[in-house]
Amino acid sequence: MKVGHCACGNTLFLSNSLCSACGRTVGFLPDRLQMAALESDDAGFHPPDDPTRIYRACTNQVEHAVCNWFLAPEDDGALCVSCRLTQTIPDLSVPQNLDYWRALEQAKRHALYSLMRLGLPVRSKLEDPERGLAFDFLADKDPESEFTEPLPGQEPVLTGHDNGLITLNLAEADPVARTRLRRHLGEDYRTLLGHFRHELGHYYWDRLIGGTDREAAFRDAFGDERADYGAALNRHYEQGPPADWPERFVSAYATMHPWEDWAETWAHYLHMVDTMDTAADFGVRLRRIPGDASPDPELLTITLGDDFEALMDQWLSLSVLSNALNRSMGLEDAYPFVLTPAVRAKLQFVHEVVLQNDADALEVAPSSTRKGALSWLPKICSPRSKSGT
Repeated sequence: MKVGHCACGNTLFLSNSLCSACGRTVGFLPDRLQMAALESDDAGFHPPDDPTRIYRACTNQVEHAVCNWFLAPEDDGALCVSCRLTQTIPDLSVPQNLDYWRALEQAKRHALYSLMRLGLPVRSKLEDPERGLAFDFLADKDPESEFTEPLPGQEPVLTGHDNGLITLNLAEADPVARTRLRRHLGEDYRTLLGHFRHELGHYYWDRLIGGTDREAAFRDAFGDERADYGAALNRHYEQGPPADWPERFVSAYATMHPWEDWAETWAHYLHMVDTMDTAADFGVRLRRIPGDASPDPELLTITLGDDFEALMDQWLSLSVLSNALNRSMGLEDAYPFVLTPAVRAKLQFVHEVVLQNDADALEVAPSSTRKGALSWLPKICSPRSKSGT
């Protein structure tokens, strides 16, 4: 994730609506993929470098303060490109639900930002009813009971994906309820952002794999997705994952069915490249792990089409640093995963699919408009080799 910078010099993060140093209005400009401090006048908001380009705040920011994305001058809608994807919001007559909705929208925007940075188009079901995206944020338990008591007459809400419609249970926005469920399921990692990336993985499987000439390669890497999903689901919850799952899968849940293996691996890949993008933007300098004690590591730019193994080498170093920093604060590891050769092979498959994403599969502008879509991939430090080259 690239950060922005206010005119006062303060750092701007993707969630900011105001500069914490000078109080300027800040927001995300989707047409620029940029966080920016904005000037305002009677006409609206504009970036300091272009007073003629007038942006409008998303209606969800004006009315509910749950969004910080702006609408470009060419966009005559009321909602930003992220909020218009949400077709069902929580019941705002319940006081806590506004904060939960805000958390859901923030995580969704972050997930969408990552996709846009990768050159993967995001289209709503309003634009494309058959192949577009939509989100429902639903509750089946009472927020006032910390999501322990069922809501009367409400059917259970299952987080999942169905032909572009992604449903998230509102309870996942409550850190207490989410942690309780993570511990109950024995998971090492469970976040709102992770949920969005996982479910979006299912969506992009439909767009990039299903019905394409990539299906055979997918089955070689992940297994045959034509296996009965319901039977696989029952088997997983009745018997649990196989004992050797850490050797072949990125998570226990990935063992359930090839579709879930893909979605877990897709989400993991997005976590990796987004974290590396952030490290690169901050100019992080690293030694290779295991250690080369070179005191003067040099920057390495990883660009579109680069060797996957080089990407993984950099990720290993960064993940070790992330865990070490967390331990220094008495926190759990930020990255509680081990990437075996089998898992790395699956991540490489995702990497190559993202690099090769084609306009025909996604029905977007010609690829000539998307050249270098992954050129943002990390500028992250690599030590000089021991030979000094």
